[in-house]
Amino acid sequence: MKRLGVGLIFILLLSSTAYSFDRKGFTPTAPYSVLSTFSAETPMQNQIAIGLDYDLTTDPDRSRLNLNISYGLTESAEILLNLPYNLYYRNSSKMNGAEDLNIGLKHRIIDETTFTPAIAYLLFASGDLGKDEFSTEGGVGAGFIVTKKIGPFKAHGNIIYFRPEKEVFRETWNINLGAELSVSYNSKLLFEIIGRKAIDRSKIDLVEWRIGYRIRITEFSYTTVGFGFDVKNRNPDMRFMFGISAILPPYKGIHKKIVDEVD
Repeated sequence: MKRLGVGLIFILLLSSTAYSFDRKGFTPTAPYSVLSTFSAETPMQNQIAIGLDYDLTTDPDRSRLNLNISYGLTESAEILLNLPYNLYYRNSSKMNGAEDLNIGLKHRIIDETTFTPAIAYLLFASGDLGKDEFSTEGGVGAGFIVTKKIGPFKAHGNIIYFRPEKEVFRETWNINLGAELSVSYNSKLLFEIIGRKAIDRSKIDLVEWRIGYRIRITEFSYTTVGFGFDVKNRNPDMRFMFGISAILPPYKGIHKKIVDEVD
């Protein structure tokens, strides 16, 4: 798996520098993710994870909010929903509006063991709610997720496919490789590399390194900050990411009270 991932990223780095609109697409809810990379982990049954993310990019300049909601169907399956909204695009406040609404299922079919990774799949669909400039007129997709703890790191790999309905668009796919490193009881360093085939041509339009930091600020809430750098053009465009998320109801362990009886 590791050799395959390295090989695919190498191919991406040698590909064309074509550019198309930077769609948010179907995304995970923190903390069950790195930054954009899905984890095979899910909320507990009947838990809800809610996240609000903001990202800002340069060249082209764009500001976007993204609402994410996940609901734990079982201990190994969740329903995910996300809706991105562009606040402005290419320095124009008139170029704003929603992208497509995405809804899907993530199901972990193999739990992690000492020697084997956790494996999950994704099935999702997009609905045509977005402004025409940002919409694919809906579509369907699927994905494959692998998660494995390796020493102090927890590594994740995704392959995600999407087929849009809009006739001018083509099938696209993402390859996401991410890792988390716990630096304290309630904080993690985050690392990613993202590769994406353009939706409007048979070229690669994004290869990006991302780094970040996530801290649990209460028993049930998290804050994430990250930066992305385009490595395809060797003259990086920058991406700034900020997100807050919460898990409700918060998980509380069972504490046993031990009382010494004194005669």
